[in-house]
Amino acid sequence: MAQKASPCARTRIRNIGIVSTRIAGTDGVSLEIRKWAQVLERNGYPCFYLAGELNTPPERSLLAERAHFLHPEILELQEDLFGKHTRGRATSGRIHEIKDELKDALYEFRERFEIDLLVPENALAIPLNIPFGLALAEFVAETGIPTLAHHHDFSWERDRFLITGCQDLLDAAFPPDLPTIHHVVINTLAAEQLSHRRGISNTVVPNVYDFATEPPECDEYCRSLRRRIGLDDDDIMVLQPTRVVPRKWIERSIEIVRYMRLPKPILVISHAAGDEGDEYNERIREYARTMGVRVVSIDHLIAPERGVNGNGERLYTIADVYLAADLVTYPSGYEGFGNAFLEAVYFRRPIVVNRYSIYIADIKPKGFDVIEIEGFATHRAIDRIWEVLRDQERRERMVQTNYEIARRHFSYEVLEQKLMHLVRCCEGHLMQPD
Repeated sequence: MAQKASPCARTRIRNIGIVSTRIAGTDGVSLEIRKWAQVLERNGYPCFYLAGELNTPPERSLLAERAHFLHPEILELQEDLFGKHTRGRATSGRIHEIKDELKDALYEFRERFEIDLLVPENALAIPLNIPFGLALAEFVAETGIPTLAHHHDFSWERDRFLITGCQDLLDAAFPPDLPTIHHVVINTLAAEQLSHRRGISNTVVPNVYDFATEPPECDEYCRSLRRRIGLDDDDIMVLQPTRVVPRKWIERSIEIVRYMRLPKPILVISHAAGDEGDEYNERIREYARTMGVRVVSIDHLIAPERGVNGNGERLYTIADVYLAADLVTYPSGYEGFGNAFLEAVYFRRPIVVNRYSIYIADIKPKGFDVIEIEGFATHRAIDRIWEVLRDQERRERMVQTNYEIARRHFSYEVLEQKLMHLVRCCEGHLMQPD
């Protein structure tokens, strides 16, 4: 019987292994993973997955529970590593113990699925799981496997990582500077910082959306979401399509709803709090009550496909949510790029956007027609909102212009061109047989 060829004996890339702390849900990293996988698959590269939480095809997946940033042992380590300048010897030992376990999982992953190219998704950028990042860095160093490290957020972009007792580990793995790694970032400011801080060359690949495929129309099922929220057909639905975390500046969205003086002042939030605790969520609820705005969270009603939950309640897709909305608010103080911005453009919805840094650097110059605010809501912005909502011709011109701009600059076809070039570059790192 013929033996399977060793991955390191190949001269071209066949199977691609995508690894992350979590590949599930509607967070920005998981969404971009799916987009990369779609583009890779349609170009003949089967994708396989390793993470601490997965909703990927089981036959192509390997679960490594301690890779998840919300694993209790990882959360305990985070408490010991950040907000202080030193760490105990026992903490170091535990880090390396978990690292070795995760590195074993990576070796198993490579062997089981004959992985030729590794794609770590944010696991070598933001230090939510120190042992996993170290395991990945050592695995790449030991095997020489060609690697496309896709970075969405870095530690220096988050205040909570500034004081740390593990700077040596951050320098080693977040990200690691190794000869077989090609580094990919999602915006030009991150590219400059990575080069400046670490001396690491990199490629900018922006977030994208499938603009070649037209969005669906809002049907009766979609409209039923509005009724579920308590809105009639002629009411204005304002959507905040983000997680509830401080950098999203959701206070501005609450103020916009208040200043619009709607008969039913409701702000719909599509995503849950996420990985930064519940304090900000409580703050938003209290502020909304003070402002006389009702906040409706619908994360429990959103699923990959339409259906019903265990209580017999209808489940809606993210497409249903956007299509049911009349206005999208995106007042973030900081974003790595802006998935929700592209989604709103794709579903042809008018957008109120704060002028955050990446928007100014990478998005605004493309010429998008949006309603801008500068850190706070103004009556001028409210006037522009009503101008767009009341003038159908103006609104249609706005959303169609934005769609065409995004199709030129942020489509799957743009990703395909950049990603296939990177894959070909990685083939030059394939190890030859001894």
